[in-house]
Amino acid sequence: MPFGLSAMLVAAHGIPELRVAGAVLVCLVGARTAAMSFNRLADWEIDRRNPRTATRSELVSKAVGWVTMVGGVVLLVGGAYCLNPLCLVLSPVAVGIVCFYSLTKRFTWASHGFLGLALGTAPVGGWLAVRGRFDSWTPIILGLAVGLWVAGFDLVYSLQDRKFDEGEGLKSFPAKFGEEVSLRMARGLHIMAAGLLGMFGWVAGFGWRYGMIWLAVVGVLGVETVWTKSQRQKAFFQANAMVSLLVFMGVVWEIFGR
Repeated sequence: MPFGLSAMLVAAHGIPELRVAGAVLVCLVGARTAAMSFNRLADWEIDRRNPRTATRSELVSKAVGWVTMVGGVVLLVGGAYCLNPLCLVLSPVAVGIVCFYSLTKRFTWASHGFLGLALGTAPVGGWLAVRGRFDSWTPIILGLAVGLWVAGFDLVYSLQDRKFDEGEGLKSFPAKFGEEVSLRMARGLHIMAAGLLGMFGWVAGFGWRYGMIWLAVVGVLGVETVWTKSQRQKAFFQANAMVSLLVFMGVVWEIFGR
């Protein structure tokens, strides 16, 4: 959500009209709800066999999961309908992208990249919601940054299921290449993501305010790299939350602090 809202603010050079802002929020919530619900449904039996996730299927029934997923799709498509024709036409594509990730670990070790693709569409969607057309590289650069960042931290997160994935024949990157290679790949992806976040600020015409925030983001990613060796829960849940919020703060500071 912070990245989608960031692109929306940049595209509008401030806060867009209430209809657009509200519909963007609805789309983001709908996409996230549909994706998470479908992930639980697609992995229902796998989660039951995994000791780490065994209790997930006990939280709600499959029927509730399906209703929740359909509700998320309705929110996404309905929000797109309230925006512009291009967003409406692309809304089924968005649904397919955010849900398809849940199936990819059954046939490719690059599933983490598909998760990055799913979340990386948020900035592009936020931009199109305002402009209604592809007219800038700005949201694409931010989307690439988000995609690389997400793929990197998902590699770290999936390390805790490496042995289980191997036993189940699931094709995660850690299951195929091991822990050390996965950690090196995650660091490389985060270095590229940091570079693209800096490029996003430059292309958007930002100045020293965003630059200061960008340095803080680089610092957080550096700390996360250290935490991945011994404190992976902190690396995943704390450092990553800070990255998205910092970028959003940088965008807000630039747009409204001048």
